[in-house]
Amino acid sequence: MAVSFHTACREDLPQLLLMMKELQRDDPWSLPFDEAEAVKVVEQLLRDPSLGRIWIIKNDGENVGYVVMTFDYSLEYGGRGAWVDELFVRRSHRCLGIGSQTLEFFTHEAKRLGATVVHLEVNHGNRAIELYRRVGFEDHHRYLMTKRIAETS
Repeated sequence: MAVSFHTACREDLPQLLLMMKELQRDDPWSLPFDEAEAVKVVEQLLRDPSLGRIWIIKNDGENVGYVVMTFDYSLEYGGRGAWVDELFVRRSHRCLGIGSQTLEFFTHEAKRLGATVVHLEVNHGNRAIELYRRVGFEDHHRYLMTKRIAETS
């Protein structure tokens, strides 16, 4: 099994949207999925690498998922942080080690890009929680709280 990672570009947008819709069926966002808004924010991320990166996950040349990195800055964590904003592996390719390899790749890239820490959030009950714990992510016994301050579109 040859897992590789391809930096996403504008031409990958149709394939990304298909996989984003698959993710929504498995583990929906807290906000309703809006395809037009998704296109807009993905295009912005692809244009501006200071915001983060998107990689297509390939297995033997086949697109099997994607991972999105976004950045923040924190005094508590010593500077730039990288967020696993989205990690998706198609059902047909789960439990093959692709998620672990993706997180190893992600951590390496985060460090290369100047991050001091990697964060993620996961919905309660998501089966990937055990994967994240296995590769070293820890619960902080904090709540993630969000206040939406801008209208999209």
